[in-house]
Amino acid sequence: MCQGQDHPGCAMYVQQFFVDGLAHCSYLLGASSTCAIVDPMRDVQVYLDAAKARQLSITHVVLTHLHADFVGGHRELADVTGATVCAPAAGRCSFPHVGVDDGMRVVLEEVELQVMATPGHSPDSVCCVAVDRGRSDDPVAVFTGDTLFVGEIGRPDLFPGQAAELAGALFDSLHNRLLKLPDYCAVLPGHGAGSLCGRAIGQSRQSTIGYERRNNSLLHVTDRSLFVERLTRDPPDLPDHFGRCCAANAAGPPLLRELAVPRSLPPRLFEQELRRSHRVVVDTRGCEAFAGQHIVASLHLDLEGNFSLFAGWLLAPEQEILLVVDSASAVPDALTRLRRVGLDRVVGYLEGGMPAWTRAGFPTGHLSLLSAAELRQRVQAGSPMQMLDVRSRQEFLRAHVEGALNIPLPDLRSRHGELSRQVPIAIVCASGHRASTAASLVQPLGLHSIAVLAGGLLGYHAAGYGPECPVCHIPHGPAAC
Repeated sequence: MCQGQDHPGCAMYVQQFFVDGLAHCSYLLGASSTCAIVDPMRDVQVYLDAAKARQLSITHVVLTHLHADFVGGHRELADVTGATVCAPAAGRCSFPHVGVDDGMRVVLEEVELQVMATPGHSPDSVCCVAVDRGRSDDPVAVFTGDTLFVGEIGRPDLFPGQAAELAGALFDSLHNRLLKLPDYCAVLPGHGAGSLCGRAIGQSRQSTIGYERRNNSLLHVTDRSLFVERLTRDPPDLPDHFGRCCAANAAGPPLLRELAVPRSLPPRLFEQELRRSHRVVVDTRGCEAFAGQHIVASLHLDLEGNFSLFAGWLLAPEQEILLVVDSASAVPDALTRLRRVGLDRVVGYLEGGMPAWTRAGFPTGHLSLLSAAELRQRVQAGSPMQMLDVRSRQEFLRAHVEGALNIPLPDLRSRHGELSRQVPIAIVCASGHRASTAASLVQPLGLHSIAVLAGGLLGYHAAGYGPECPVCHIPHGPAAC
């Protein structure tokens, strides 16, 4: 397989694109003068630029399945380039496309994609085997979508009531289809480490069939019933936006050019807008800036954290969003990340930011930040305190500070009643991002005193006070956990 370089006699070219936070992998598959984009993200300029740099025309967009964790760029690319969208026939998409099924082929000059039905992660999942006919009839690579990852396989529990059935189908797809490919065939997955579409995806962003056959422990489970039991036992959390992103991908996402452009709103107009129903203020600044001053009842989602994931998880698509940013230059980035998870109703942003808001005389809220040493002092002194750990249950079980109560961040919306209104709360997470978001969720509820552990368990461990956070110490893992 030719990657990023010219090679005499090799027409096939593959370029991978990776989106942090969502840990999403998409691909450009090129032939001599044409190319296909496999599983594109919604902001498609990167593909247009890459194709132009290689002097390739984008003629096809290929979907391995209807992704649940992000809104895809298939309709966007078709609109811009006129490319044909090839989507799984089992997905029953309602936008213009060619439905592909087992045994069908997508031809790009001398390069061919052979479609292999591999239900399991979703009922419509397919894998696409790439063959460079200019060199050989042998498979070169397989685009596995969310069926097979590096060191992991796709989770089968995204569809209510179908987990066991889909886990069984996934077993068959792996052993009867994918593992029939030769060992040298490259595995090009739809996600890398950090994605919630698998439990513990490896750090490398590509592999081979042979390497996975030997080293992927789940592929060593050859008893179908045991495989189903293992895959359906204690599943990871399922974010709120997964269902609606899947539906949006099937219907065909709205085109970005059809969406309203957010307005720059001076403080007085911003204040009038936030009083309207279905409005939510999303503050994208850093944790320290948010703690210092913020608009009362705003939701804190730091752009430096896992912004898209938790925006999709915590915000409803019908809510109209008002942004608070460090500067107007941050608005396009925030828009892009919101739109990746189908949050398209961004009304405007605060002109002049928080300095303009305070100069206009409007009220603000504040949060306390605790250093690792300050939290340790409170623990040792036996000060009355609730320590709230808002990481996932799986993270909490692997390592936590003794005495902490675990309520995962998204669960706070329904479980905040477990917190005492009389005892101060210290909120901890891995790095501080989720803890600050959690504080913004519970602060409007009138709890007694709320503080956030700055630096999270990373800082607490570095100071020698507590356990290492396994997730945060994964090399090359998600930037903000």
